[in-house]
Amino acid sequence: MNSAEYHEKVEEVFSAIEEGIDESGADVDYETSGNVLTLEFDDRSQIIINKQEAMSEIWLASRSGGYHCSWKDGDWRCSKTGLTFMDLVKRECSLHAGEEVDW
Repeated sequence: MNSAEYHEKVEEVFSAIEEGIDESGADVDYETSGNVLTLEFDDRSQIIINKQEAMSEIWLASRSGGYHCSWKDGDWRCSKTGLTFMDLVKRECSLHAGEEVDW
């Protein structure tokens, strides 16, 4: 995948996360700044999602650890868990929020 395709796919993911959080009704604040999307929860814990263009990956850092996701078989997949990136985000949001967060 070239750089333009990478950025387009990541921007789609960032937008989908923001829209999903809004739809879910979960009390999660989010902010995008440059290559980083920060999700903040009531207890002030955070999930940090960032672009890693040099690796063509998306990285997620949360209280349960760090995860690297790359584009495989038409979706972003976590190298550690095998989950799709969006399933990983929902799982981590649920852990931070103390309740199920789904969209």
